Amino acid sequence: MDYKIKKDIQLIRDFFELTQENLARELGVERVRIARIESGLNYPREEFLDLLYNYCFNKGLRLNAQKEAFYKEELLANHILLTHASRSELVGEIKSDYGKANNDFGKGFYCGESYEKSASFICRSNNSSIYFLDFFDDNLKKVEFSVDQEWMFAIAYFRGRLDEYKDSEIVLKIINKIKNADYIIAPIADNRMFSIIDEFINGYITDEQCKHCLAATPLGLQYVLLTEKAVKNIKILEKCYISSSERNYYAKKQTDFQKQGFDKTKLARIEYKGKGKYIEEIFK
Repeated sequence: MDYKIKKDIQLIRDFFELTQENLARELGVERVRIARIESGLNYPREEFLDLLYNYCFNKGLRLNAQKEAFYKEELLANHILLTHASRSELVGEIKSDYGKANNDFGKGFYCGESYEKSASFICRSNNSSIYFLDFFDDNLKKVEFSVDQEWMFAIAYFRGRLDEYKDSEIVLKIINKIKNADYIIAPIADNRMFSIIDEFINGYITDEQCKHCLAATPLGLQYVLLTEKAVKNIKILEKCYISSSERNYYAKKQTDFQKQGFDKTKLARIEYKGKGKYIEEIFK
């Protein structure tokens, strides 16, 4: 799927009130190059894409974030705008068995609810892109999780860290609920958050400490489409280009966010020390 470069050039020119010649001068290219791309005669190479979108971003126009807002305004009833972050690109039909078996909820098509969060996850990958998706919840069975013990056990199970307790009534109840769902809505667990869950599984912290440590660094919600019925209700609206300037911007924001999260997590360990139960007490 190509980027909507023809429309974007027109938007950028109109927004900054530039002629083709003016924009060409700003980018350091020939006017005919702008004209041929804008007319659809040529599709630009990577270096031009980065040049154009860097110019747009550095001039203060957050084009992709604005597109997100417009798409949300245009949604129909029972439709949800989702984002899919990709380090390469989506090829062919969307399938429900994407990803690895040891992802948060096993194999599935993973989406986010926020462009900014998705950009933060892939900001350090070159050639990454984000897709805007229209998801229609039409009589689909869903399971929703919050930052609680049930969610922690689900994540630990699918990441292969709960083998000792996998046949327990508590775990089987959670897994059966997931298996009967078309899709899941749950907090995102990145590797740093999983390391906190791992401390709980290893018996170093209580469930209350773990829960509040995780809640201290919210990463937003993820939608995990588990069945073919669910993925058939996805429509790709647009593939968005993330320029090197935009990736650097989100990389810095992510670093700052992680620092704040580390401080909050440390405080949560202290505040809830000795409160709650250790894992062996829950499964005794």
